[in-house]
Amino acid sequence: MSRLRIQGGKKLRGRLRVAGMKNAATPILAATLLTDEPSVLKNVPRIRDVERMLDILRSLGVRAEWAGDHDLKIEPKGADPAKLDRKAMRSMRSSVLFLGPMLARFREVELPEPGGCIIGNRPLDTHLVALTSLGAACERGKEGYRLSADKLVGRTVVLPEFSVTATENLMMAAALAEGRTTIKLAAAEPHVQDLGDFLNAMGARIQGHGTHLVTIDGVETLHGATHEIIPDQIEAGTFMVAAALTRGDLQIERIRPDHLDIVIQRLEAIGAGVEVGSDTVLVTAHGALKAFKFQSMPYPGLPTDLMAPFGVLATQCAGTSMIHEPMYEGRFGFVNELVKMGANAVVCDPHRVLISGPTPLYGQAIKSLDLRAGATLLLAGILADGETVLHEAEIIDRGYERIEERFASVGAVITREEES
Repeated sequence: MSRLRIQGGKKLRGRLRVAGMKNAATPILAATLLTDEPSVLKNVPRIRDVERMLDILRSLGVRAEWAGDHDLKIEPKGADPAKLDRKAMRSMRSSVLFLGPMLARFREVELPEPGGCIIGNRPLDTHLVALTSLGAACERGKEGYRLSADKLVGRTVVLPEFSVTATENLMMAAALAEGRTTIKLAAAEPHVQDLGDFLNAMGARIQGHGTHLVTIDGVETLHGATHEIIPDQIEAGTFMVAAALTRGDLQIERIRPDHLDIVIQRLEAIGAGVEVGSDTVLVTAHGALKAFKFQSMPYPGLPTDLMAPFGVLATQCAGTSMIHEPMYEGRFGFVNELVKMGANAVVCDPHRVLISGPTPLYGQAIKSLDLRAGATLLLAGILADGETVLHEAEIIDRGYERIEERFASVGAVITREEES
């Protein structure tokens, strides 16, 4: 357990480089199991969720070694599903991404109910619909699920929702299925695109990834590949909000501007200055900020993982902002922490909150709650007058690499302390 002690009232100025994308790295790590040949992954973030995925791979007998600061070599030859560490699987939500590749390679997989952040009800129904559509049998027991299949056969699958991880599981399983699989209502997020690119580099035949209609022509075998993880869209958006929130001046480097179109558009509408380069964005905010509406939507809409950062930004905007989160019913816990700090906010129902501003924020002792809420409350602490103590800071480490050091490099005053 750790906490971050933040001395607030700081404007952030300077340059921040965006790390590799957490939500791209986790499915791609799982996908390395689809072959027994080694793969090399570059620009991998050194974060807790990646380390947990590596723990699961190593429990299977996979060799996974850091070949540089952000490069990984994965050697999956000899992987044995009987050795799977069920406790490690339970520790994180992303472990569900092993369903597709393990079913495709070993024809059988047992998955305990995955853990992770408590942000609402996230059943596995869509995953099970997808994989049983290819011919897998599913049994549910007291502790989880068992899927098995003599062979997987491609077919047209209409997903019940735009589920990112279900789309990814289906793409990975279908890559080694017999015949053609067509996914309708596929998720189109940048990390789904990146997974498709990695699978194609392994020899898969996937078209349409990045759209809501994806086709996969199954192949008999896949081979290892070298692949660079895309920059983290959510981290980039968080840094952009931090610049606007603190009336700062941040150049955010090594980004994909095409992954951030709607975020850039919304910040400009609120009143921030945004200058976009080929792989950089400069965000400034020196004038008044205007209230806004934020509704989480599937890509290319506003990402649900940026809902909370925009929520703290709303406290500094003139007027009343509406935050609408239709996907999850448990993501507004951070609002109560903001209210402790002085925010004027009302949670209308599990999916909507009204935030009026501008209001000053004051340092308090608060909790991280979940990954994105934790990063959001860190931003609130940087802005607030006085000292903020953010408990359970290790939750933020799941998705952000050395976050306090990087913010300190652009003017924040943050120290990390271990809690007994």
